[in-house]
Amino acid sequence: MPTPLKAAVKSGAVVSKAGAASYVKFSDKLTGSINDIVKIIEQHKEMIDSIQEIALELTSSIGSLHTLTVKYARTANGILDVLLPILKNLPLIPKNIMQMLVNLESLTQKIIDNEAATSKTIMDVRSGLQTGDANKLKAHAGQLQNVTRTIAAIIPKQG
Repeated sequence: MPTPLKAAVKSGAVVSKAGAASYVKFSDKLTGSINDIVKIIEQHKEMIDSIQEIALELTSSIGSLHTLTVKYARTANGILDVLLPILKNLPLIPKNIMQMLVNLESLTQKIIDNEAATSKTIMDVRSGLQTGDANKLKAHAGQLQNVTRTIAAIIPKQG
């Protein structure tokens, strides 16, 4: 079994002598570790870059879906704002249909109310991805989770 000193020499660390005692320089060990990290990053560079590109495309897709959703939510909300007062006074409209329309109006209003926060989060995440700013992405991860929770709360439960 090799001694720790021999193992250090084999790993490329420089062994120095200070008086009678031998030691491995920390700087040499750290340099070896950094070189290993660089090799790992280089080996996985293509995958890391692909993940970033996919994330950018996903934020673009989510942004487009959000824009489309808000556009149609505004249209539906405008129609319901006119129709609901009229329909409430018509005895021919079944209560369950009326309730469905009221729920739809509430749903569209929630989408509209969350438009600014959702748009800002999407733009902030995209900016972090474009600049490769991991700290910015970490900061916006919580915002993105809030957007996901808000959307999940708006989605009608299937039952």
